[in-house]
Amino acid sequence: MLQKILVIDDDEKLNELLKNYLADFGYKVFSATHPEKGLQRIHSLKPGLVILDVMLPDMSGFEVCKRIRQDSDVPVIMLT
Repeated sequence: MLQKILVIDDDEKLNELLKNYLADFGYKVFSATHPEKGLQRIHSLKPGLVILDVMLPDMSGFEVCKRIRQDSDVPVIMLT
C-alpha cells in the first residue's frame, strides 16, 4: 500500500483538501506549490504516488512529468 503521496499543485486550498481527504485513508500527504520544489521533494521523499496539476507556474505539468520520468517510475495522476 502507498504510504506517501506528493501533490504538486499551485492551489494551496486544493492541496489542503487532498491532504485532509487522503489522510483519512492512512496516507501521508506532502505538497508543493511550485514545480521545481515538487521535483526536489520527489527526490527527498520518494513518494509512492504523485498527483500533478497540468497548469503550473513556470513549467507545465507535462514538462514536470517528463522530468520525473528521467529518473523515476513513480505513478503519476494528472489533474486537469
